[in-house]
Amino acid sequence: MKANIDVGELVAEIRNLDFRDIGAWSTAARVTVIALGCALIGFLGYWFVIKNELATLTEVRAKEPELLRAFEQKQQQVANIDAYKQQLETMRIAFSTMLRQLPSETEVANLLQDISNTRVSVGLEEELFKPENERPKEFYAEAPIRIRVLGDYHQFGEFASGIAALPRIVTLNEISIRPAGGEGDVLVMDAIAMTYRYLDDSESGT
Repeated sequence: MKANIDVGELVAEIRNLDFRDIGAWSTAARVTVIALGCALIGFLGYWFVIKNELATLTEVRAKEPELLRAFEQKQQQVANIDAYKQQLETMRIAFSTMLRQLPSETEVANLLQDISNTRVSVGLEEELFKPENERPKEFYAEAPIRIRVLGDYHQFGEFASGIAALPRIVTLNEISIRPAGGEGDVLVMDAIAMTYRYLDDSESGT
């Protein structure tokens, strides 16, 4: 056997190998074929397995800062859960207080009288006071009252302040003020006084 293998001869030998008679191959040819086979297996393993895993690893590493931030936020939320519970209880109390400011069905008539009394107390002359159909919402109903009164800016301001001071929630909406058209400084104010009625379970469907 030659000490030095001629590459050209080795290539020619490999090209002419008989795979049905491996025992007849030279040692150099066997080593070369095994090396090529190992290289091919390594390449295929990289291409079909390792390459995809590396891509997944790169993607996971890119998401790592975001995941860490999310973890820190969750950890902070868990640490502050007692404070959140206290805030929730405070909100429930505030919501309950607001609900108590909504009149029940039997109290609406009294509230209408309160609005009328407020108008009288500031000296406004009434031209229109017309409760309209209720507008049901999720757990309450809007009860609009269309009003038209005569007076001056000072009286309108006192009327609005008196409405705001009522123990029940009433808001003035769609306000328009114009001259009455007669003599003097008399003005006409059109507005919708909106109050809100709490719906019980049978009315709200809850």
